Amino acid sequence: MPTQKIAHMNEICIDQIGHRLHLPAEIRTIVSTVPSQTEWLFDMGLGERVVGVTKFCIHPLEACKSKMQIGGTKQLKLDLIHQLNPDLIIANKEENTSSDIEALQQRHAVWTSDIVSLNDSYDMMIRLGSLLQCKEGAEGMVSDIKAGFSAIPQRRPLRALYLIWNDPWMAAGTSTFIHSMMEAAGYSNVTDQLTDSRYPIVSVQDVLELAPEVILLSSEPFPFDHRHQKQFEAQFPTSRIQLVDGEIFSWYGSRMKRAPAYFNQLHNIEFQ
Repeated sequence: MPTQKIAHMNEICIDQIGHRLHLPAEIRTIVSTVPSQTEWLFDMGLGERVVGVTKFCIHPLEACKSKMQIGGTKQLKLDLIHQLNPDLIIANKEENTSSDIEALQQRHAVWTSDIVSLNDSYDMMIRLGSLLQCKEGAEGMVSDIKAGFSAIPQRRPLRALYLIWNDPWMAAGTSTFIHSMMEAAGYSNVTDQLTDSRYPIVSVQDVLELAPEVILLSSEPFPFDHRHQKQFEAQFPTSRIQLVDGEIFSWYGSRMKRAPAYFNQLHNIEFQ
């Protein structure tokens, strides 16, 4: 049987989807259902409080291996989470299913992020930092990330198509965090011409009509590799085909610190 929660509660907290939740006076145990937010927790020195992570939480690898795996982001093992009975669950509107989030909200305090822009990510870090008594460190991390992005040299934006999936090809649309990272990196997302603003499916004809200067093949969620790169080079000889690190483009949180140097590296390749 799960243990009883601490009786004394803080004031009601509101997360990024507008959900109101009560939190215990001291948050001692955390389950994270989002890989990027798991990494942020460890980087903020909160790893000892983390008791459960998903199978996709791989940073830091050894530390995550020592925690209970509570399924995949889209297929959470609710029974295991109930057994852990954490003081706080940190979830995400897009990466987790609404049914899982709603089920967990019935029994636990669930703080859900909703991240489409860089500012959403900064807000997530600062608000969680405040909840978890590490606000100063969170604000410092956000400040460092902002400084890194502001130092990216301004170049002519390259018209780019960012693919996240193969067969069918799925692209990152304009209402995604990836789009915001593309803009920060100096790309102009060609999917602004498509009606689906999230993850549009594109055909060979669509790509030809969109005429991207660069096609970015992500390492996740589908692991594009050099074989796919050669295929795209043959099909779209007027576009530069580039394999890219999907974690850099899609992980919100502390991994964003690595983005400016990586984006500069990509542009150095593309402008050769």
